[in-house]
Amino acid sequence: MKRRKAIVEPIKVLIVDDHEMVRIGLAGVLGTEEGLEVVGEASNGKEGILLAEKYEPDVILMDLVMDEMDGIETTKHIMSKHPQCKVIVLTSYLDDEKVYPVIEAGAFSYLLKTSRASEIAEAIKDAMNGKPVLESKVATKMMNRFRQPATVESEPHHELTERELEVLIHIAKGKSNQEVADELFIGVKTVKFHVTNILAKLGVEDRTQAAIYAIKHGITDL
Repeated sequence: MKRRKAIVEPIKVLIVDDHEMVRIGLAGVLGTEEGLEVVGEASNGKEGILLAEKYEPDVILMDLVMDEMDGIETTKHIMSKHPQCKVIVLTSYLDDEKVYPVIEAGAFSYLLKTSRASEIAEAIKDAMNGKPVLESKVATKMMNRFRQPATVESEPHHELTERELEVLIHIAKGKSNQEVADELFIGVKTVKFHVTNILAKLGVEDRTQAAIYAIKHGITDL
């Protein structure tokens, strides 16, 4: 008696990208790949969330820069609702402000749109086997980030510019805006602008508190 072959369900893939030609190209290529099934295409993040709810895909190919809702927020939302889903970022961007947030949001893999179709298909299958795939430059970024030694949390005055620090020193010495302006050869309005920034960065309410802060932290001795 012959044994029946086990039926293997195809990997359900959802494509989220705001470029129609990209969606068409990916759907066409992946649709011919054995073991994969493209169940839907979304043109923005909000639509991607709706289709993820409707089709419950195994893997989502996620663009990062889109109207309505970007890939980072979309990934964060989808992962909160469907933690079993694997999000593979497919983008043209390698900026730190995009790489780190989307990985922290729950993205499983990170590929560039210059990747070959076979590499994307392989990354989808790897994702289902629990194997993340990171573009080499992204992997390097992540490794370098974790290798950085822990640093002591910086004090608020470390955020001051050189000019703001000069103004703060004069404030701590009890000088008025006009006196500071004369001393630094700048306009009074410029001094007021710097004072506003200083108060905001130090988290204090007025010049007196700023002066106390400067004295307490030894800034007047700089």
